Amino acid sequence: MQKITSLPADDSMPGWFHTSAARTPRPAHIGQKKTRFAIVGAGLTGLAAARQLALNFPNDEVVLIEAQEVGYGSAGRNAGFAIDVPHDIGAKDYIGDVTIANKVLKLNTLGQNYLRQIVQEHGIECQMTESGKYQASVGEQGTAILEAYRSGLAKIGRESEMIPGKDLPDHIGTSYYKQALFIPGTILLQPSALVKGLADNLPANVTLYEYTPITSIDYGDKVTLVHDKGSITADTLILANNGFASHFGFLQRRLLPTFLYGSLSRQLTEEEQARLGGKAVWGVIPAHPFGSTIRRTVDNRILVRNSFSFHPDGRPREKYLKQYLQNHRKSFERRFPMLPQVDFEYTWSGAICLSENHEGFFGKLAPNVYGALCCNGLGITRGTATGKLIADMIAGEKNELIDFLTQSPGPNRTPAEPFLSIGVNSVLKWGQYRAGMEV
Repeated sequence: MQKITSLPADDSMPGWFHTSAARTPRPAHIGQKKTRFAIVGAGLTGLAAARQLALNFPNDEVVLIEAQEVGYGSAGRNAGFAIDVPHDIGAKDYIGDVTIANKVLKLNTLGQNYLRQIVQEHGIECQMTESGKYQASVGEQGTAILEAYRSGLAKIGRESEMIPGKDLPDHIGTSYYKQALFIPGTILLQPSALVKGLADNLPANVTLYEYTPITSIDYGDKVTLVHDKGSITADTLILANNGFASHFGFLQRRLLPTFLYGSLSRQLTEEEQARLGGKAVWGVIPAHPFGSTIRRTVDNRILVRNSFSFHPDGRPREKYLKQYLQNHRKSFERRFPMLPQVDFEYTWSGAICLSENHEGFFGKLAPNVYGALCCNGLGITRGTATGKLIADMIAGEKNELIDFLTQSPGPNRTPAEPFLSIGVNSVLKWGQYRAGMEV
């Protein structure tokens, strides 16, 4: 019996969760249950895996287990960019090997199309807009990155448009940036509303249990998941819980739970919207990976997302929220001096699962345990795609994307503590310092 030593405990003010429509959570599990399939983690990967397993095995029950409430955890705390194009920060042109980049493009597009189909079929209200994304730079270093990225995109046949700073106010209101590369294809959405909607429109043979944190697990011919009020025994288990997979006994010292921090403003008044100008909906990703992500939402709020911390137990620290709120305020004021009275209503942290070599894990972890883990910051598209594909793999399907994922070397092994935390936090601090005014 393996005891789970760390459980999710996210902070209380995730803006996307509180500004999306409320729903009635599904009850926690009580008692003993047996099922053919169990999935731990009802984020984007787990939801996609549950849906596809249910379609592949319509006569079997699929049990989906969530420790908190759907939409409250990391899947509902990201910036809401469903990105199709590769974004390999380890490559000079963000593209790298063209053959791999084209497979990544297919994988991300699969995730986009799967989500788009479900949202349209069920009428999920999640502010989904086909807006593309702006990759924007403040200084010369960032501009050089954009030029390299444009060249890389051309290698895989993707169009982009370089927009000079003087024209950017017509696009995004602010004149803060020196240049931006506009890349069509990215979908912007309200992530918590999306996850809530996906959970409330699962196939009938999916049983979802919320507020059911697993406290220990027994691996054998069958897998028994134990919680405070009972247990669930499954023939096959899928782990879709990212960094917490290491606490379930797998990929230890290979996953890096890293936290990003976001703040969401109050809604802009009509007069403030006119003062800001630009398009009604847009999203900016920084040229430098440690810079600020900025969005204007369908409901006329401004999102600022920046600042990092690393916590190997996968749990955030409240003390950073006040500190990083000040960073968000400075970033907002630099970009939007025309909006001096606009305050933030919500500030939160959100975990992303990274690996040292930017590789995720996909496939079999043990004879009856599978995992689709570690999306390296592309959770909406990559998590959705790998969730669907792990369910197809279990059903015996073979295709080029499953082959591509299973051929990955997986996440690299990292140093032991305390050297790991010292090293990762040093890299994060140095990266944010180098980003300079891109933050």
